[in-house]
Amino acid sequence: MPHGGLVLDHDLVATAAVRAKYPDGAELVNGGFTEAPIERLLAAGPWRTFRWYLGQKHYSGSYWSATERAHVIYESRLELARLLYADFDPGVSRIIAQPFLVTVQVDGAVRRHIPDFLLLADAGPVVVDVKPADRLSRPEVAFTFGWCRTVVEARGWRYQVWSEPPAAEVDNIRFLAGYRRDWLFNAGLLEDLCRADLDGVTLESAFGAVANWDPGLVRAAVFHLLWSGRLVTELDRPLSGDHVVRCAR
Repeated sequence: MPHGGLVLDHDLVATAAVRAKYPDGAELVNGGFTEAPIERLLAAGPWRTFRWYLGQKHYSGSYWSATERAHVIYESRLELARLLYADFDPGVSRIIAQPFLVTVQVDGAVRRHIPDFLLLADAGPVVVDVKPADRLSRPEVAFTFGWCRTVVEARGWRYQVWSEPPAAEVDNIRFLAGYRRDWLFNAGLLEDLCRADLDGVTLESAFGAVANWDPGLVRAAVFHLLWSGRLVTELDRPLSGDHVVRCAR
């Protein structure tokens, strides 16, 4: 099977092994990738951590994920953008950063790779690698992603290579992420908004849909409903008062 201009060994999948680290210091060592229990992989901590230092090339950090109810690390702004998308997706229930080290035998040599994320989605697990679009054609990148895709898809999981998203869309999701912490919102206000007939109204109308609450609180609550997926709207242009909202089905 050609990937990145190279031919992968026919027994590639049979050689695939996985290692994972856990918060208590334990490790899953050299388990077969296709047999490793998904529950064990979802319980793993990051395979590697990072340091902050003056002049570093990558923008690293940690993001408090509403999905995980905990901080998730990232090593670049592009990884942070993918993390935001995963946290925003109501179909994603788990987000594990740098979840494991996978090794295979390719062309007689041992190859190693640490994917950027493991997501548990409604349709099943997704292994994600994040890379700028202008680097995808590099032979070494195409080669690594090629054999990684083969191994992941052999298990029946999805494999995704993710590059720069549309600018307006990611800016909107980044803005809505400011309203992701559900405990900050009054449950009664959220219930009033959900009982209001918001399907098909503009954002400006939604902000005024419940008169017995402070307008600032209502506005923030509407943005929280958009973040949580209970309301939806088009995100391909900057959010404005004339955006039409729909109630999620």
